[in-house]
Amino acid sequence: MIVLIAPEHDIPNEIEILNQLFQEGLQYYHFRKPNKNYEEHCSYLNQIDKQYHNRIVVHYFHELINEFDLKGIHFQEQKRIDHIDNPGQYFKNLNMFGKSISSSFHEPKTLEDCEFEFDYHLLSPVFSSISKVGYEGRGFNVNHIDKFIIGMGGINADTIIETFKLGFKGVGVLGGIWNSNNPVKSFIELKTVYDTTII
Repeated sequence: MIVLIAPEHDIPNEIEILNQLFQEGLQYYHFRKPNKNYEEHCSYLNQIDKQYHNRIVVHYFHELINEFDLKGIHFQEQKRIDHIDNPGQYFKNLNMFGKSISSSFHEPKTLEDCEFEFDYHLLSPVFSSISKVGYEGRGFNVNHIDKFIIGMGGINADTIIETFKLGFKGVGVLGGIWNSNNPVKSFIELKTVYDTTII
């Protein structure tokens, strides 16, 4: 499983590149744009080919799940802390049938102890970040945790094999794609290594 996180700030030709990435087999796109308001979120989604909406997971404005045919919703760490103790109340007005629920973690122990059953968990930073300066990797080993965990932080074609050795079931990538000169080519290379690693 490869999860691609949106670049925090819009980049040139972003939607065009994104549609190409979907064409190349991207299945999980995490729509994380902290500086966009609700209307801007809608505008962004409306620019993406509708056939790919069911591969998109939203980080903000979870109510978008009621307006668009999206894959699911994601809880940033603080939002999880704020709402997941009383999940029934939070999900009451969201059409979550058949949708995924995921969350971000930064400590393996917190992830292991979390009682809410997320479909998958993002844990970072595994390796030193490509997109965030000074975000040092911690080489988490999660082989002992019986949950579906996606490794994030410093993920590119060169670090995938090591990520699986550490017990991760998938990879999350941001800078390894968006910071490259050719995001589509970088994704194809990453996916090729990923596909040969899990076989």
